[in-house]
Amino acid sequence: MVLIFGKENCPYTRKATEDYAGRDIDFEYIDVRASRAEMDRMLGYTNGVRRVPVIVEDGKVTVGFGGT
Repeated sequence: MVLIFGKENCPYTRKATEDYAGRDIDFEYIDVRASRAEMDRMLGYTNGVRRVPVIVEDGKVTVGFGGT
């Protein structure tokens, strides 16, 4: 399953979730503002980079979506 870490008000997060949903790919959306533990989990994937969205797919970590 794909993980998408993001923030509700982020247009790039919204585009990422819309893209994966549109391609019928299962994903779990994680709002990093909802929990410090989830923020820390995201930072573990990004080595401390605080940009969203962070997409984790098949072990590959991508920071940003659509030109971010």
